[in-house]
Amino acid sequence: MLSQLIVANYAIAERVELQFQGGMTALTGETGAGKSIVLDALGLVMGGRADAGSVRHGAKRADITATFDVSRIPEALRWLSNHELDDDTDCILRRVISRDGRSRAYINGQPCPLGHLRELGCQLMDIHSQHQHQSLLQKDTHRKLLDEFAGTESLVADTHAAWKTWQNIRNRLDERRHNADETEARLQLLRYQVEELDRLALNDDEQSVLETEQQQLSHAEDVRLRSQQAALLCTEDETSAASLLRHAINQLEQMPVNVPALTDTLQMLNEAHIQVTEAGDNLRHFVEDYEADPQRLSDIEGRLSAIYQMARKHRIQPEELPELHTRLTEELATLDDDGGSVEQLETDLDQQLTVYRELADELSERRQKAAANLDQRIASELQQLSMPAVQFVTHLSPTNNAEPSAHGHEDIEFLVSTNPGQPARPLAKVASGGELSRISLAIQVVVAQTSTTPTLIFDEVDVGIGGGTAEVVGRLLRALGSNGQVLCVTHLPQVAAQCHQHLFVSKFTEQDATFSRIESLDDNGRVSEVARMLGGVDMTEQTIAHAREMFSKGQATHH
Repeated sequence: MLSQLIVANYAIAERVELQFQGGMTALTGETGAGKSIVLDALGLVMGGRADAGSVRHGAKRADITATFDVSRIPEALRWLSNHELDDDTDCILRRVISRDGRSRAYINGQPCPLGHLRELGCQLMDIHSQHQHQSLLQKDTHRKLLDEFAGTESLVADTHAAWKTWQNIRNRLDERRHNADETEARLQLLRYQVEELDRLALNDDEQSVLETEQQQLSHAEDVRLRSQQAALLCTEDETSAASLLRHAINQLEQMPVNVPALTDTLQMLNEAHIQVTEAGDNLRHFVEDYEADPQRLSDIEGRLSAIYQMARKHRIQPEELPELHTRLTEELATLDDDGGSVEQLETDLDQQLTVYRELADELSERRQKAAANLDQRIASELQQLSMPAVQFVTHLSPTNNAEPSAHGHEDIEFLVSTNPGQPARPLAKVASGGELSRISLAIQVVVAQTSTTPTLIFDEVDVGIGGGTAEVVGRLLRALGSNGQVLCVTHLPQVAAQCHQHLFVSKFTEQDATFSRIESLDDNGRVSEVARMLGGVDMTEQTIAHAREMFSKGQATHH
């Protein structure tokens, strides 16, 4: 339920702060006073289109904040929780519009996309306006209204999803049939290429490892000869390094006297002799154990040749082969799994058609039952609105297409007969402006009674209605308000007299600037406003008495 609305620097409103109650709230005032400010502001916090021209002259931005009590709206609570925007039982929607036309949206103080305001807003408020008369002439609107009345929104969504899946399968099947030869040729080539690469089974680093090993094996004899020569130079020759070092050590050890300055040098020579001797031994053992492996070299060269040949075949570098293998394997899997074969797609299409028909059949059955109930309910409301002769028919006819339709098996259209004995025909061809206004109101009232939206807003839906019918309209709106919250903009005193809360809109000029003021009226103020609506500027005692009687009667009405 809407509990508070704060509007700052929007249109001619510098700052308006309103508190709302449950029940029916009427919004009245002179033409041009700014009654539309409230509804337009609510439309903006529901994600409506922003206009830079709506920012009050001289202000940098317009700021609109609406607070809702969502404690009894499980759908809204669930939405807020899913988006991690829940904050106790209050929900605050805010819209800020800059003078350059840009706007920002917030939910419970958190910045959010404008689409989030629309998604959440439609669960909190539903706006019915006189402009809906035009949309009422469209069959799409008829279908949506019937489905809302029938409570089949989730079934409609499931049916549409089933149709969408069926359509996607059919498109893939058509494409597969159209490109069957080309696709099959590509599949055969991919299978052959992937099989070749599978047999090659090249690892990521295998090529570089093999090339390193190949270089070592191809120079094996040179390695052995040079190692043998190095061993001779170290220890196995009279002029070897070890022999020369032994001779140098002997010379120092045979000194006639001890020379302390050469002690470290002698130690270094002894250590060098040990190192050279060990190196020579290591080289000798290496040469004795070292064997060239011609077979291993042959195997490596054969493996590398296969790798190089495969790379040349695909016109890439050898190191790119593993990545190519992965890519071709994925493409093959995609083509194999892209809806499968023609036969598999045909089977899938038949199965999905069965799923769609089961959902659409259930939807048709529920629509038929709801249509009869809707016609009866609207007929009852039309009788109260002084249109007892009007026959209202919700007509369901099979779609012209032999194929599944996105919205089910049938087209839905509202038909009326305004005179007895005449066949029911489409609204656009039968109803006059005034008749359409009352028919629209009847439909909106009936549909609103089944709506789960807690706050219903009616914007001058009573245009073209007067007299006793206007009093009936007031009773209808008050009855709706008793089950939730109704906000209506009206010019009819018969309607305003029956509201639970009355907001009066006026405007004034101060220092060459125009301002809008909205105030909540007490009982005396409400009687005066009803009198103004009855008699205009010059109010007589009879007008005031009539207004007081109308007000008392309206407040005594119980539904």
